[in-house]
Amino acid sequence: MKVSVTGAIPAPGKRTVSSVLRIMGLSEEKRFHKYHRVLSLVEWSALAAARVLLLLLPACFLPAGEVIIGIDETLERRWGKMIRQRGIYRDSVRSSGSHFVKSSGLRWISLMLLVPVSWANRIRALPFLSVPAPGERYNQQEGKRHKKITGWARQMLLQVKRWLPERKSNCRRR
Repeated sequence: MKVSVTGAIPAPGKRTVSSVLRIMGLSEEKRFHKYHRVLSLVEWSALAAARVLLLLLPACFLPAGEVIIGIDETLERRWGKMIRQRGIYRDSVRSSGSHFVKSSGLRWISLMLLVPVSWANRIRALPFLSVPAPGERYNQQEGKRHKKITGWARQMLLQVKRWLPERKSNCRRR
């Protein structure tokens, strides 16, 4: 597994098992197929992976003190018949204070751990959890209750608070 994660970082293009193994110099591996089998048989949970990542990041970058979490909304411009959650949203990258631009795509909300980088005199955002936030029209078509972005952000922050109970937090329930 360590080989897969290490090889996924520099892999160009799609990060497939084959490209990761080639990057790691294992293209001539005789048991190449076993990597595919292990990864396809395991049940994966993105939420569990986000929890593990969040527990590792502060231990590495913020051993003590307050954890500061950043929230960002991102629009991923994707097309295709199979992408049903696509909607039309304000494009914050192309819009400005006086110019409003709409784009079609998937809307994601991301949580990032904000850590100071001493040698760069800056704060860096290390993402650990992203959740799709479908639009109201999609939820109506699916018969689901629509949740606003603020509702998603609140729910995500409360989850972080449950994952890091020993850290100081400014998240409060009303």
